[in-house]
Amino acid sequence: MKRLMFLSCVLLLNVTLACAQADKSQRPSPPAKVSETTASGATITIDYSQPSVKGRKVGGDIAPYGKVWRSGANEATLLEVSKDVTVEGKPLPAGKYSFWSIPGEKEWVVIFNKRTGQSGTDYTEADDFLRVPVKTEKSPQFTEKLVYTISKAGKVSLIWGDKAFSFNVK
Repeated sequence: MKRLMFLSCVLLLNVTLACAQADKSQRPSPPAKVSETTASGATITIDYSQPSVKGRKVGGDIAPYGKVWRSGANEATLLEVSKDVTVEGKPLPAGKYSFWSIPGEKEWVVIFNKRTGQSGTDYTEADDFLRVPVKTEKSPQFTEKLVYTISKAGKVSLIWGDKAFSFNVK
């Protein structure tokens, strides 16, 4: 009887965990997705979770300067391009990439990593496909939750707190 009760508890726990993981919209950093087909015909999709600033400092308390960051929350951010493109003039083949960055006061480094599906703390530099430095900008207005935008011209922007950066995909 004790064994049956134990197995029932384990099964109930597994079902509860599976349900909790399946409903990502209930997380403090909810999932978001942005997609755009550019004028050149490439579709760019970014699948990420939206961390909130919550009174912290971007570049200090959260997404600290000089350290690799998942460019979102929870799992690693996923960026997909439907065809071969260039990012700030550097080639990036069609495919899916985990998208990381290294925040900086004057510039951020955006990183396209060949490995996907990992947690947001499981980064391996040896899997980097491309790194591109981009200028750090002041956000036009304070944005509590991280937001990505993609324009028809292929400008990809991250806006969060009082920080922003953009890069061009052609």
